Amino acid sequence: MRDHWEALSASERAVAQYLASAPVEQLLFASAQELGTASGTSNATVVRALQRLGYGGLPALKRELATGFTAAVAPEVRLKQRIAHVGRDLDGIWGDVLDEARERIEQTRRLTDRDSLRAAVGALADASEIHCFGIAASEPAARHLALALGRLGRRSRFLDATGFALADHLLGLRQGDAVVIFQPGRALTELTVLVERARAVGARVVLVTDELGEEFGDRVDAVLTAPHTPTGITSEALTALVVADVLLLALTTLDEERAVDTSHQLTVLREQLLSPKGSRRG
Repeated sequence: MRDHWEALSASERAVAQYLASAPVEQLLFASAQELGTASGTSNATVVRALQRLGYGGLPALKRELATGFTAAVAPEVRLKQRIAHVGRDLDGIWGDVLDEARERIEQTRRLTDRDSLRAAVGALADASEIHCFGIAASEPAARHLALALGRLGRRSRFLDATGFALADHLLGLRQGDAVVIFQPGRALTELTVLVERARAVGARVVLVTDELGEEFGDRVDAVLTAPHTPTGITSEALTALVVADVLLLALTTLDEERAVDTSHQLTVLREQLLSPKGSRRG
């Protein structure tokens, strides 16, 4: 605020002063419209003020605030605060969830540039097999990507092993393969070992993350940003699933014939499984 104060209009200063004085938990759960009302301005003024203060928007501010807040406040306390914020107003709950989902998806669009996406698709396009790694909250995105890749006619494998169990899977990683790692924030030992193993055998790596891009950027082929939730109101996997869908559609367009043929085969197999003729008889 001190650095940018002179550049702010009177209404933008009102927003800045409110942001500086409001409790962190209140800002984390607030929409731009709510902040505009609280500061006596408007949602558009809130967005402009944040941009002048160096943020891409409200999600960027929430991400910064959440970093320290989640480390200092126990999960059950944060849950109570979420419940207190939304109350039992179904319209408010509907709006809060959809607003945060939209903000996270818009932030995903802004944070991943075209060159990074091109590099990620290039790393996967000619892979002999694509290994999709994700654990805990990242598991749904990795599992979804692996399943959908198979339906496009591409060899794929879902990995969710940790500890010693992961070593067996790493033996199957070969030159010419690719690995897609979904890991938002913690630099797990498994992540480091997986990346190093891929580099050692000549496999390419795409990292889908929120906070680890700078740390692992020079060790992987591409980094795609999937912002996590600052509040816990929306699913942690939301943006990672969206990124996975982008990769799937891009790969589909690169080999449309194979994707269409595999889709046809899948349909035929499903019809056989549903047909009385294909059922087991005693």
